[in-house]
Amino acid sequence: MSDTNDYSEINGRIAAVREEIRIVTEQAAAESGGAVEERLSNRLAELEAELEELQKGSKGAA
Repeated sequence: MSDTNDYSEINGRIAAVREEIRIVTEQAAAESGGAVEERLSNRLAELEAELEELQKGSKGAA
């Protein structure tokens, strides 16, 4: 049962990170300016790395 909970938790976090990526992407499209674009770009890179790690973890939990 613990594996099922872990899998559900990972999938929930994956969904949350994907939503954050969507929001940051929308912000990046709406904003302009070097500092803002760099900050949003860095945040996107962090979220994409987190998503990749979560997806690796969900494959191991399956």
